[in-house]
Amino acid sequence: MVVVGCQWGDEGKGKIVDVLAEEVDVVARYQGGANAGHTVHVGDDEFILHQIPSGILHPAKRCLLGNGVVLDLIQFFEEYDALLRRGIEVEGRVGVSRRAHLLLPYHRVLDRALEDEAADKIGTTGRGIGPAYEDKAGRRGIRVADLEDEDRFRELVARGVARARGRLVELGREEDDDLDQAVEKVARLRERLLALSTDTGREVDLALARDQRVLLEGAQGTALDLDHGTYPYVTSSNTTAAAAATGIGVGPTRIRSVLGVVKAYTTRVGNGPLPTEFDPEMDERMRELGGEFGATTGRPRRCGWFDAVLARHAARVNGLTGLAVTKLDVLDSLPEVSVATGYRTPAGVVEEFPADTWGLESVEPILETHEGWEVPTTGARSLEDLPRNARRYLDRIQELTGAPIEMVSVGTRRSQIVRVA
Repeated sequence: MVVVGCQWGDEGKGKIVDVLAEEVDVVARYQGGANAGHTVHVGDDEFILHQIPSGILHPAKRCLLGNGVVLDLIQFFEEYDALLRRGIEVEGRVGVSRRAHLLLPYHRVLDRALEDEAADKIGTTGRGIGPAYEDKAGRRGIRVADLEDEDRFRELVARGVARARGRLVELGREEDDDLDQAVEKVARLRERLLALSTDTGREVDLALARDQRVLLEGAQGTALDLDHGTYPYVTSSNTTAAAAATGIGVGPTRIRSVLGVVKAYTTRVGNGPLPTEFDPEMDERMRELGGEFGATTGRPRRCGWFDAVLARHAARVNGLTGLAVTKLDVLDSLPEVSVATGYRTPAGVVEEFPADTWGLESVEPILETHEGWEVPTTGARSLEDLPRNARRYLDRIQELTGAPIEMVSVGTRRSQIVRVA
């Protein structure tokens, strides 16, 4: 199974993966890096995980980071050690692909410098994701396997630092004197990471051969996919379900089902179009109702009505077999809720998500308004427990996206899940 976000990220994938992890044996991340934050509530405890899959919060589950990930080594072990301090058993349960690329301190420095200088700012997290994937595509990246030979590793890192410093000079920036110290910190983590290194594709293949269940998770949403998202306001990797096979190291025929995750409304962090965006007053209200602040950066998320045009696009490019709708309870107090069924453009009405990002900035959403339910849904544990108008709203989302709803989240706790199918 693949679990994939179907909006601009922050759809609640972490919670859905956490709930489903109880039913599987292996959870593997197939793309992204420390720019993603999955928030999971276990009882009264909150965990924010950036790189380690949220399956780690369930005992005995094997958690893998695939070759499609760019691994921020320092942040990874900070997260790893923080889980140990909180009593989560992680030893022997986490594996990192030997083919995964490393995100090194100079990638972070370059990311911030490049964003500062950009005429059209993307709104990156500044975590070094873009420069790390640039090095990978440019065939100058450093992989986990390169740690085996320490002299070779240090030579590759020295070249990377030299390139980064040269680029900083081109940008009119002073050399970062802390780079050497940061890189030395990475070198000290070398043996710890090698002890966790593995062939993730082979592990997953063997697990499937033993009839074990495997869940593959992405880090960002479909609208941030490098090819299918709102380019250039996207991340630097492919986030969609097809990337799961490549990013773990298995064949596409191994994937049996794809569960798409959407919020009951729409949000995005950073710059770029958001066709259903609220006016400032409603935006602020929804942000407070939903606690819409980035798990990684704390930045406020922009909010809007559910965008069925985008969701339909996501259903198609991911080949969704099912849908999980999160944060339905955030809409509980609203007298009316709306869904965008199409966009009005100078050329006429469109119902398919356009490739023209700049044109998307100026479209007018065609909104279909539904009567709200104005009663709490947080206690619902079955579809019959939900208010009639909430069920109608979900039925309309299902109809517009063409994907059957399998799960509905009505709160932050594991128990607050309605299983539909």
